[in-house]
Amino acid sequence: MRALLMSFATVVGLLLAPSLCNAAEGRERFVSIEGPQGPLKGTVLEPAHQQSGAVILIIPGSGPTDRDGNNPLGVKASTYRLLAEALADRGITSVRIDKRGMFASGAAVSDPNQVTIEDYAQDALSWVKEARRLTDARCVWLLGHSEGVLVALAAAQQPENLCGLILVAGAGRKLSEVLREQLKANPANAPLLPSAMKAIDELEAGRRVETAGMHPALLPLFRPAVQGYLIDAFSYDPLSLLKAYPGPVLVLQGSRDIQVSMADAERLASARPEVELVRLEGVNHVLKAAPADRSGNAATYADPSLPLAPKIADVITGFMER
Repeated sequence: MRALLMSFATVVGLLLAPSLCNAAEGRERFVSIEGPQGPLKGTVLEPAHQQSGAVILIIPGSGPTDRDGNNPLGVKASTYRLLAEALADRGITSVRIDKRGMFASGAAVSDPNQVTIEDYAQDALSWVKEARRLTDARCVWLLGHSEGVLVALAAAQQPENLCGLILVAGAGRKLSEVLREQLKANPANAPLLPSAMKAIDELEAGRRVETAGMHPALLPLFRPAVQGYLIDAFSYDPLSLLKAYPGPVLVLQGSRDIQVSMADAERLASARPEVELVRLEGVNHVLKAAPADRSGNAATYADPSLPLAPKIADVITGFMER
């Protein structure tokens, strides 16, 4: 059950008082923008010594993932917070956000399960507008992680005011294909595969799935409340979206990512000759240095004391400067 939930986690300004962020020696501001039914909320981290004037919007991955990169399914890696601090150390401002209907953005919509990829994309563009207002930046970089890559690509179909894209640990195929591969990769899921594969096929075809009699371990993944979201998400092809975006693109992929493969990153990089691909050796899906064995790799997801893998922020900064 726990292993199955780990796969599920990746597939699928009211307060303006500043506070000091010791790790980055910068200033944090808690900000908000208007959402459909209530405010969307996020955190701006500005460096103590602004060097580049660059701003990055960090778009979180799937499921109940908060602005720091954590979720109640067992992920406590604080990936986005650590990344924001590392960027601030290099003179770059970042905005990280709570998704529509979740955490501090919970009042923005009554049912977060009804939110679509396009909804998230429009929210990202609204945050771009706010980031430019707050910082006077000419344009904003979109950094999508995991499913956030798909959101960034969808948002980039309206490229005005975007500097470029930084796509981290994202699928190069439809999410239905990634989900099939993830479930098959874990031997513990073998008894569940026939039912799971049939459900994915149906959702991919735009049809809802009957869950009565389905194995309990599959219900968190295919429960009726999320099927509409899965049908929508499965319809997007990231490669086609990337081909349509004309701006600069960096693809980052860890060599020890047990959820998204290097082949996905290579497929994204094949969209256009100008796309830059960087392989992060020994790095896993939550951007931590990780052992090769699956259990040790997964253990890093729940360890907030582990630092971000070395050089990630340097790679991002170097790309932006070029």
